[in-house]
Amino acid sequence: MESRCRTVIDGAYLNDPAHALRWRKTFEFLAGSSLSAASLASGLDLGDRTPFTAVLEQHFGCLFENTTVDLDLEPLSGSFGVVTAFEVLEHLYNPLHALLEIKRLLASKDARLFVSMPLWKPSFLASPDHFHEMTRRSALSLFTRAGFTVLRNTEFRIRHPLFYLTGLKPLLRAWYEKVQIYELAVR
Repeated sequence: MESRCRTVIDGAYLNDPAHALRWRKTFEFLAGSSLSAASLASGLDLGDRTPFTAVLEQHFGCLFENTTVDLDLEPLSGSFGVVTAFEVLEHLYNPLHALLEIKRLLASKDARLFVSMPLWKPSFLASPDHFHEMTRRSALSLFTRAGFTVLRNTEFRIRHPLFYLTGLKPLLRAWYEKVQIYELAVR
């Protein structure tokens, strides 16, 4: 049975202006990394291939594979210098399993994991497609439990500022709705 928490990457998803803004800000975060593209043989982008996967390939100078397995249950295979999990962990019932699998795949002590996810919001603002929305503290605890250390992180909004003036719920989103993004290394 397919979970309601699994987002389908379709035309509606790809054409949402919030995703274009999220991808732009994600790329800005990636550009600030000290990870050298010259040392990367391959990358892994968790989830379905999107137009952003091609941006990752160009930026890191290597081909990226995408996952086809159930990230809650099944093992991952390969060896990678960089793994990305953008807007994935909140859709998983067991994000710890996925992080432990990723840790096993990272090819060297210099390999990196980049993760982004929405910051926790009250339930009336939370996405019905998300199983988990984590606070900063919860995300840090999860990363620590999985054996990662945070090298850098930041937060950003994904909507045009005028969106927040269109009603009460959007105004509340101005306070709560942010994406948290991390660059992680194995401890």
